[in-house]
Amino acid sequence: MSRRIMFVQLKTGYDTDRGPSWIGWVDFSKTWKTAYFQGRTLRRATGLGLFDANFYDVETSEDFWISGPKRDRSDTRYGPAGPTIEADVADAYRSFLQGAPLPGRENS
Repeated sequence: MSRRIMFVQLKTGYDTDRGPSWIGWVDFSKTWKTAYFQGRTLRRATGLGLFDANFYDVETSEDFWISGPKRDRSDTRYGPAGPTIEADVADAYRSFLQGAPLPGRENS
């Protein structure tokens, strides 16, 4: 299993880029088709015709966007607030914003 610090945003029930979002640890399956975040199992949404999401919750069918965080903090294009930074990634994320690579991506 691969573990990465990622930007995650809930899309269901919100206008474009206005759902709650987080910077936190996401665990991915070996195939990268399943992600695990905050106790949720998220499946990659391929061929489902989703407009603004790339994963969905297998239990609730809620749509999510998962991507690597951006150094310029432009993760939420139109949202009024930035993502919640989870405490266990705060130091690594702060270092990333100052130019360091994210854990697991040192050679990327």
